[in-house]
Amino acid sequence: MKILIIFNHEPYDGGDVTWNGLRLAKTLLEKGEEVRIFLMNDSVDLARDVLQKPDAYDQDLVALLKDLIARGAQVQVCGTCMARCGLHKNHPYYEGAKKSTMAALADWVLDSDRVLTF
Repeated sequence: MKILIIFNHEPYDGGDVTWNGLRLAKTLLEKGEEVRIFLMNDSVDLARDVLQKPDAYDQDLVALLKDLIARGAQVQVCGTCMARCGLHKNHPYYEGAKKSTMAALADWVLDSDRVLTF
């Protein structure tokens, strides 16, 4: 099954939305599902090495996403959001997180069995 997970939230926003979405993605991969992740809005910071885990936060979300990539998750990141969104505007995305477009997201939506948003 192809599962697309779309993230929108700032990674370290004081809640666990992003962490829970990444945990779900990991569990789906472990169950043998094909996982695709698309980052947009403020979630694009998750694909930037410049993002550092706040001292008060116990989970390194960047490391979690990199682990998902290493396990085979495909990750695309909104190219328009690169300059418009996140605390680290215009910083590049790290390897494995591919700059993408709304057209590519639309293709993923049409080609996925399930689409989830966080």
